[in-house]
Amino acid sequence: MTTLHSLGRRGLLASLVLAFASLASQAAELRVITSGAFTEAYKKLVPIFEAASGHTVISSYGASIGNAPDSIPSRFARGEKFDLVILSEGGLEALMKNGKLVEGSRVDLARSQIGVAVRKGTPKPDISTVEALKQSLLNAKSVAYSASASGTYLSTELFPKLGIAEQMQKTAKRILSERVGAVVARGDAEMGFQQVSELIYFKELDFVGTLPESVQQTIFFSSARVAGSEQQDTAQQLVRFFTSPAVADIVRATGLDPASK
Repeated sequence: MTTLHSLGRRGLLASLVLAFASLASQAAELRVITSGAFTEAYKKLVPIFEAASGHTVISSYGASIGNAPDSIPSRFARGEKFDLVILSEGGLEALMKNGKLVEGSRVDLARSQIGVAVRKGTPKPDISTVEALKQSLLNAKSVAYSASASGTYLSTELFPKLGIAEQMQKTAKRILSERVGAVVARGDAEMGFQQVSELIYFKELDFVGTLPESVQQTIFFSSARVAGSEQQDTAQQLVRFFTSPAVADIVRATGLDPASK
């Protein structure tokens, strides 16, 4: 049900986007690819931007890192064309180093933390302390983790730090081209690890919580303009919209923290 509050917020956002769009001489098509953690915020914000600006955003999705066919690095390697990219800071810096992105165009959009979820109605593991997390991992018959930035952290840093890397090779699975939440929801894994923003929207899951602070990894998800794009100004308008204080509450509601204060 639409409320006066929501109408007021929509009006504010529309005014904001119109201010950005006034810089453009005509409506444009903007090709954007984003990684999973920013996806829910992206899907809520882009329609507002389109409606108010007259621009059309053509959206694609893929993992920040890795060699899966639909990952962002793989799609750039195949020569797919985009105007703006949104992904984890590590993935972005790799593309920047390879000359795929406009030097100096990185803008941090949001911070994300790694969370844990289980299938709804199943026992919630104890992850309140590092030792409890370790025991819960060892007790789980199956664990699913992302093929993107959070999963890389788990497999290359967290599991070795906990001294359970060898055991996890037997029970933990890296998930390609699919959200971890979907795997857990099907019952194909007891525990799922991914960015909070990618877990909380599965109604079939119970969100357990975030990793203990001492072993948590906070990841920035950032945007950058693509080198050679003819829509540099339009891409910059969209980035300004994503980082505006007016949309901060929408970003927070998707399990992220806005990067800008």
